[in-house]
Amino acid sequence: MAILIVGSLAFDDIETPFGSSMNTLGGSSTYIALSASYFSDAIQMVGVVGSDFEESHFKLLHNRNIDTKGVQVVEEGKTFRWAGRYHYDMNTRDTLDTQLNVFADFDPRVPQRYQDTGIVVLGNIDPELQMKVLDQIQKPEMVILDTMNFWIEGKPEALKKTLSRVDVFILNDSEARLLSGDPNLVKSARIIREMGPKTLIIKKGEHGALLFTDNGIFAAPAFPLESIFDPTGAGDTFAGGFIGHLSRCETVNDTELRKAVLYGSAMASFCVEKFGTEKIADLTMLDIEDRYDSFLELSRIEC
Repeated sequence: MAILIVGSLAFDDIETPFGSSMNTLGGSSTYIALSASYFSDAIQMVGVVGSDFEESHFKLLHNRNIDTKGVQVVEEGKTFRWAGRYHYDMNTRDTLDTQLNVFADFDPRVPQRYQDTGIVVLGNIDPELQMKVLDQIQKPEMVILDTMNFWIEGKPEALKKTLSRVDVFILNDSEARLLSGDPNLVKSARIIREMGPKTLIIKKGEHGALLFTDNGIFAAPAFPLESIFDPTGAGDTFAGGFIGHLSRCETVNDTELRKAVLYGSAMASFCVEKFGTEKIADLTMLDIEDRYDSFLELSRIEC
C-alpha cells in the first residue's frame, strides 16, 4: 500500500558529547521516508526545500525508491535549518538556531496522483496544515499523525480538530502529559484516545514505547546500545518503521500493531548509532530482521 508523507526536509547542525555533524540531511519527512522505504517501494513525499537542496540529496531519496515529485523547490530560497546541542545524557538538548526559511511559507499541495493514497503520515507541522493535507486526500485507509510541544501549547484547538480525523497518534511522554493535562501516562492515553485516535503510541526514549488500543496496552523495550551518537530523528525513524510494517500487512490487527512497534523501535535503534540519516540510509532487510529478532529475545522467557 502506498504511503504519503508530509513534513519537513531540513539541514541540521548537530553537536553531541561524542562529536558533531554539520549540514546534515534531516527533517521529519526525510527520516520517516527513509525508514519506511525498507518495507514499501511506494513512498510519496510532500514538502518544500530551497535551491540549496542539492541533487545529491534528491538522489539519496530516489535510490530508496522515494517519489519526491510532491516536494516544492523554491528557487533562490533556502531550506529549513536547525542547530542543536545534546547534553551528556542524550535526552536533553538545547536548540542553538532555527531558520525556517522556505518552510515558513509552506503551503502543502498534494499532487493529484497522490490523492488516493491509502496511508497518510503527517509529520509534526502546524495542525492547520495537517488538516489542509487531509482535505486534499480522498478516502485514506489510515492516517498517522505526529506533533510536538510547540503545537500542543500554541494551537491546541486546531490540533484537537485534526486529531478527530486521525487513526494513529504518535507522541512522546512529555507531549502526552501536556496534551492530556495529566501526569499519569495511562490516564493520559485514555484522555487522548477520546479525542479521536483509537491507536496511540507514547514514546519514552531510552525506556521504550507504549502502545494503547481497544485491546489493551503493549510495552516495547528500548534496545540496549553501547554507543549512541545522535538521537536526532529517532522518533520519526520509529514512525517510518512502524507504518512501513503496517503498509505490507493485508490486515491491521492488534498483533500486527505490536509487531509494527517493534519494527519502529528497531529502526530507531539504528538511527542513533550514527549522525543524521547516515545509518538508516545504508541498511539491509537482513540487518532489520536481525534487530527485530533481538527485540523479541529481550523479553522472551523459556517455559
